[in-house]
Amino acid sequence: MRSIFPQPMAKLEPKTRTVLEPLAEFNPSSSSVSSLRSIAISTVSDSQTLVYVGTESGNLLLLSLNPNSPVSSNTLTQKNSTDFDDSKPKSISVVRYVLVSDCSVDSIHVIVHIGKVLVVSGGFIFLVDSLLLQQVKKLSFVKGVSVVARRFRSGESESSNLVGDGIVSLSEFSSTGQRFLQKLGGGIRSNGVKIKESELHRDSNCIFAVVAGKRLILVELVLGGRVGRNDRDIDSIGGSFVILKEIQCVEGVKAMVWLDDSIIVGTSNGYSLYSCVTGQSGLIFLLPDPSSLPCLKLLLKEYKVLLLVDNVGVIVNAQGQPVGGSLVFRHASDSIGEISSYVVVVRNGKMELYHKKSGDCVQIVPFSGEGVGSCVVADEENGSGKLLVVATPSKVICYQKVPSEEQIKDLLRKKNFKGAISLVEELQSEGEMTKEILSFVHAQVGFLLLFDLHFEEAVNHFFLSETMQPSEVFPFIMRDPNRWSLLVPRNRYWGLHPPPAPLENVVDDGLMAIQRAIFLKKAGVETSVDDDFLLNPPSRADLLESAIKNIIRCCLGL
Repeated sequence: MRSIFPQPMAKLEPKTRTVLEPLAEFNPSSSSVSSLRSIAISTVSDSQTLVYVGTESGNLLLLSLNPNSPVSSNTLTQKNSTDFDDSKPKSISVVRYVLVSDCSVDSIHVIVHIGKVLVVSGGFIFLVDSLLLQQVKKLSFVKGVSVVARRFRSGESESSNLVGDGIVSLSEFSSTGQRFLQKLGGGIRSNGVKIKESELHRDSNCIFAVVAGKRLILVELVLGGRVGRNDRDIDSIGGSFVILKEIQCVEGVKAMVWLDDSIIVGTSNGYSLYSCVTGQSGLIFLLPDPSSLPCLKLLLKEYKVLLLVDNVGVIVNAQGQPVGGSLVFRHASDSIGEISSYVVVVRNGKMELYHKKSGDCVQIVPFSGEGVGSCVVADEENGSGKLLVVATPSKVICYQKVPSEEQIKDLLRKKNFKGAISLVEELQSEGEMTKEILSFVHAQVGFLLLFDLHFEEAVNHFFLSETMQPSEVFPFIMRDPNRWSLLVPRNRYWGLHPPPAPLENVVDDGLMAIQRAIFLKKAGVETSVDDDFLLNPPSRADLLESAIKNIIRCCLGL
């Protein structure tokens, strides 16, 4: 078997970038709320996100988060009922809670489009409405449930329809990875039935895989729909579970994801792939240490699956084949999330962000002390959201993604010019920023370098900007007012540098800043001045000569 760890990408030393910032914190203080065990989120609108928190004692809490409110912290205080009210507006608040069972809430699955929440607790599946207003319904069609996974489809017409008479493939397999799944029976047409596109995708968000012992059961949640002989647990709100298929699987499944026709399960021995069409299986790889806990994460932005082996994350496609390099994390994780272009790992009271393509650790966020216990992270379902929620046994912390423009500004303020340019290029390749923005940032970097007395590098960045006008440097060589003043664009960019001034003033101000930095450094205070200037302060004459030469080079376009 070929290596599953091709070309590790991660650089374990974290970069300096602020991708996530804290938004709100929730601390339950009620005696009726025990340790927090599971979490899920659902975005209702730009001003409201619902957060579901499961506890060890079997409670399901519903929190309401307003990302547009100021940063806040809230504490749960119980009143006379399971509804809560707070007269002071906060970004996070408790709406209500319900008792699901007398066992811990192991997992929560929000089905947004039908307003339902599926909960696994004590080996059973429970169904409740999204606002926790109606009675919790215990579904008894299966017991001993350990893991539940919802089916997601990539939209690339490579998956089969499981609803209706027979299984209908949406496409034939052509690639090498797809032929691997075909060997397991995927993509076989049944009855030659043609159905409408809307019907083909009807099962996308209401089909689940349920593991109970060695049974892998595929079920459909139907609300007010058809009723057949396999229907179970018609609930009080007009819903039923329809058993579509039962597959024999390995024992001890602890993690599972379902993408297109592939169900990937993880045990302490390794990871296997099952075809939902025929039920046949194939081994993806074995875990080197039988004591390891498997961990799977469906990366919905790219429709790939991350398989964790100790502190190494292997990204595979829907056919179970590794794609790209592996991600090397600093530690093994308790839980994995996804936000935008980053994989989020939580453990020991810290959250780490890794870029999916480069593998760089770009941010480390401590949210609790070491030894806090197991932590879980939840992200928005589409993989491209702006919110992330982390739960420790004692609190919930909500984070929001810093807008890309603010991330770039932050890097520029920290004099991390290379990082700022790299971020813009990364966002441009992902279609989130235009080429004009890249030119804008190159010009902004050029002005910042110019005021830092790095004249040659400044002009190099001016040349990389396709939008900057040569006349923008006129104020550095001609005092206002002059006959060219009206021709100079008054573009202040992001206002991160001083207004243009004659080169003599720029050099004098820069030399004064170097002298202040030398004094502060002797006092043990860090500054943003270049270390080379601190060790070997340049002369005024040399700086002026370099400034004039490079400004002329800029004007002539050399």
